[in-house]
Amino acid sequence: MRLVVEAEDFDAAVAFYRDALGLPEEAAFEGDGDARVMILDAGRATLELANPAQKRMIDEVEVGRQVAPRLRVAFEVTDADEQTTHLTVHGAELVAPPTKTPWNSLNSRLDAPAGLQVTLFEELGDAARPEPDSSAR
Repeated sequence: MRLVVEAEDFDAAVAFYRDALGLPEEAAFEGDGDARVMILDAGRATLELANPAQKRMIDEVEVGRQVAPRLRVAFEVTDADEQTTHLTVHGAELVAPPTKTPWNSLNSRLDAPAGLQVTLFEELGDAARPEPDSSAR
């Protein structure tokens, strides 16, 4: 899966997502009329579908109020505290600091370049992943 985001300030978006967040560059292309694109490796992708009640609940847990737009991007990090601070220094606006969630992860919320709201999440251990229900197979 590839998520395509239009970035008005392309250079700021590249500096944030590639340089500050550390997503490796896979390819970059230029075309007529100053057309530019950069493809960054964000690792494995999943599509998380949530109904409005779930979206509200996640906002409440992570932020304490309703703030998320219709689309939000989440990145797994190894140190949510450190990475949140690092990204706020490099162009993100802090929406909510790292907060422990009921699903045993440490999540922060940022408004990031290219108009994206971003969740950084750090899994805190095996309890974060419930055992699969073997009866569902």
